[in-house]
Amino acid sequence: MSITMTTVILFAVFGVLLFLGVPISISIVASSIVTAMSTLSWDQITFITMQKMNSGVESFSLLAVPLFILAGNIMSRSITTKLIDVANALIGWIQGSLGVVTVLASALFGAISGSGVATASAIGGITIPAMKREGYPATFAAAVSSISSILGPIIPPSITLIVYASITNVSVSKLFIGSVLPGIILALSLAVYCLFFGKKNKLPAHEKMSGKQIATVFKNSIWALLMPVIILGGIFGGIFTPTEAAAVAVVYALII
Repeated sequence: MSITMTTVILFAVFGVLLFLGVPISISIVASSIVTAMSTLSWDQITFITMQKMNSGVESFSLLAVPLFILAGNIMSRSITTKLIDVANALIGWIQGSLGVVTVLASALFGAISGSGVATASAIGGITIPAMKREGYPATFAAAVSSISSILGPIIPPSITLIVYASITNVSVSKLFIGSVLPGIILALSLAVYCLFFGKKNKLPAHEKMSGKQIATVFKNSIWALLMPVIILGGIFGGIFTPTEAAAVAVVYALII
């Protein structure tokens, strides 16, 4: 069968399945199988499919994805509250500070887990109820937590960038370096808006901590704060690869 005829079959089947409302992922697989059956034997199709599926996930870089997710799940049980305590100690006395705390804690958590979903569940699960208890609008609390969670996929180490690098054969470290500045700009922009919203709506603020109290909070949270320093410093310093950094994050989170 000619290449032109094969292409026609592929797009015809794909188009019909889309028209019938079949999900895109299933349409792609089904149209590929039908097209392959018109030119190859079933044994060849099975062998090629298994080979492509294996080569698609047989990547050292992709090992970092489940490891960073595991590190995030471990952190959500202990380290997350320490990160929030630090952010609250620094700016808790400002109106709208809980929103800023959510942003800063999400940035710190994202710099460890690399996952937006993990960031939203770990940080939002704590800060949203806290904001609602102090009189923040529920819509604002949910919105701040949701938008802050995207700092996870932007600020390195980002799972999204690791997957992209494994597909395109681009340097993971260079992608991480390129995402630092956009992540910082986004975090600062969100923090400024939270402060503006807090002052405009006269949201409550906590009593300002003394220098001794702030020092105590930092002392109790020092090991949690060192986690992103170790991971990002190790990657950017060439001490270990992003995959090795993910393994270090898991071990470090378990110890802490």
